[in-house]
Amino acid sequence: MRRAIALAKKGGGYVHPNPLVGCVVVKGGQIIAEGYHEKYGEFHAERNALTRCQADTRGATLYVTLEPCCHYGKTPPCTEIIIEKGIKKVFVGILDPNPLVAGKGVKILQDAGIEVVTGLCEDEIRELNKVFLKYITTKRPYVILKTAMTLDGKIAAFTGDSRWVTNERSRQLVHELRSEMAGVVAGIGTVLADDPMLNVRLEGHYHQPVRIVVDSNLRIPIDSQLVKTAKEYRTIVATTVISTEAERNGEISFNCRRFFRFWRKLSLRSGLDKLEMTGVELLECQSKNNHVDINDLMAKLGAMGIDSLLLEGGGTLNAAFLEAGCVDEVWAFIAPKIIGGAAAQTPVAGKGIERMSDAIQLQNIDIQNINGDILIKGKICSRE
Repeated sequence: MRRAIALAKKGGGYVHPNPLVGCVVVKGGQIIAEGYHEKYGEFHAERNALTRCQADTRGATLYVTLEPCCHYGKTPPCTEIIIEKGIKKVFVGILDPNPLVAGKGVKILQDAGIEVVTGLCEDEIRELNKVFLKYITTKRPYVILKTAMTLDGKIAAFTGDSRWVTNERSRQLVHELRSEMAGVVAGIGTVLADDPMLNVRLEGHYHQPVRIVVDSNLRIPIDSQLVKTAKEYRTIVATTVISTEAERNGEISFNCRRFFRFWRKLSLRSGLDKLEMTGVELLECQSKNNHVDINDLMAKLGAMGIDSLLLEGGGTLNAAFLEAGCVDEVWAFIAPKIIGGAAAQTPVAGKGIERMSDAIQLQNIDIQNINGDILIKGKICSRE
């Protein structure tokens, strides 16, 4: 099963919004086949392993990290090929919470006379598929808040200079994390201050996440790196100003609204049209206190199939996601540096919490030494 877990990890970044799944087939004490879910829309782990197997699989034992699917989707059911190939016993890491499966896959195998054992390496597999397990049950992205700060809690000097807070290895880890996420998110303040690319810059071939900018009042510059490269890397700008007030209030009829939008595109007078011509996708969100409503943004991104987000600044955006209760996990890189400055930016801005007893708590803490930087990872405790 641990070999199956290792195989499953190879699909990181390529199977969104599907789960990471690995499969190993054993006969006579030897591995005779293995596979994993390699890319969204392609065969699942079990089918990859069994169709590529050169040995006789009758009477073999199959290990798979997630319950085999039993419905037709983009690919045929994995239960069918397991039965066809004469597998005698199946070890399943965790059951699939997808309502289309949810125990049905196990029952089909058992009804076919196959012995099924569930719950092997369950904790490891749940951690591996934390994104899928949240998304399949809520249709909202799993959110990791990443920040890099000095020992005195600053993400930039009082001048705004922030290159670089952490060391090269820490920055490399961030790029590796980006490659595993469906989307990376920055606030307009960070875009205006740093003009970032928000892409994965590592040697070799890596998945590139969707770049998402939360820009309530549509201030993103046409000459920013994000806009100039929007046709190369998918880029979404979430805003509240796409429609006119009259459109939002329903004061313009459907036909008039169609004509109005058509005329606006022909005129090319608005920044909206210029942005769309660069390849930027505009996503209109509900407004809350004159800013993008984070919960509405989460719902809309989830509906688009974006199952995971990496927050990469700045303090205002981090505060908004935390206040909305939309952060699942935190990665905090702390560099052994002190820069001071009462006006220097901190990882979380906003109004803040009044009492220490109300502080947002982390659990399942993991602490790593990254060539001198300290990385603290933890899950947000439920406040229910």
